[in-house]
Amino acid sequence: MEKKEWYFEYEIQVNRPGLLGDISSLLGMLSINIITINGVDEGRRGLLLMAEDSRNIERFESILHTMDTIKVIKLREPKLRDRLAVRHGRYIQRDADEKNTFRFVRDELGLLVDFLAELFKQEGHKLIGIRGMPRVGKTESIVASSVCANKRWLFVSSTLLKQTIRSQLIEDEYNNDNLFILDGIVSTRRANERHWQLIREIMRLDAVKVIEHPDVFVQNTEYTLEDFDYIIELRNNPDEEITYEVVDQKDEFSGSEFGSFDF
Repeated sequence: MEKKEWYFEYEIQVNRPGLLGDISSLLGMLSINIITINGVDEGRRGLLLMAEDSRNIERFESILHTMDTIKVIKLREPKLRDRLAVRHGRYIQRDADEKNTFRFVRDELGLLVDFLAELFKQEGHKLIGIRGMPRVGKTESIVASSVCANKRWLFVSSTLLKQTIRSQLIEDEYNNDNLFILDGIVSTRRANERHWQLIREIMRLDAVKVIEHPDVFVQNTEYTLEDFDYIIELRNNPDEEITYEVVDQKDEFSGSEFGSFDF
């Protein structure tokens, strides 16, 4: 049989010495290997497991339900959030109503970069939006994730160093392995029709596209938030409100001290 990974998460009900050792011994007797283990929340542990026979996982689960020292939270094939929770020791916060919206704060940039890198590694079309106030680290996180995913990134519109607004690509840039980065505010408020024609061409590519300020982007285009596969929210602190009032009152992108590129 082919070996298969499983994710096991439990909540400690009675924290007694040797509890983890007992669970490890039980897994060993069932020929289930522990790949990684970490605390994923207060009073909770997550384990990535490897088993050759899924029937041993079923036996393991039945034994767990007879134990009063722990409560089984999850025992399933690992999802991306499970892997990252074990790797980083915390779960990515997910919006209760919008299941494709994930929340991060600046202290979790490492987790955000890891999460985005895993998304970037997946093949095919993917549209990702990133919300956040200016200078919170949106663009830097995208670039760092691209490096981790071994992807070549292209700025279609951006304000990272200079205001960039592209209206064409060279031939080898039309590549599904490339990652395309757009700034929704720059594209909708500063660009011309040639730029928008390029955006439509890029949208048809079977590649990853990341759009900063997706709410502004959809207000001025034929696209909607339903077109996005993932929405990322990045804040300086958990209570920060993401608003575009500053941009409405003063177009901060119109007079960048670094000048601009338009090509």
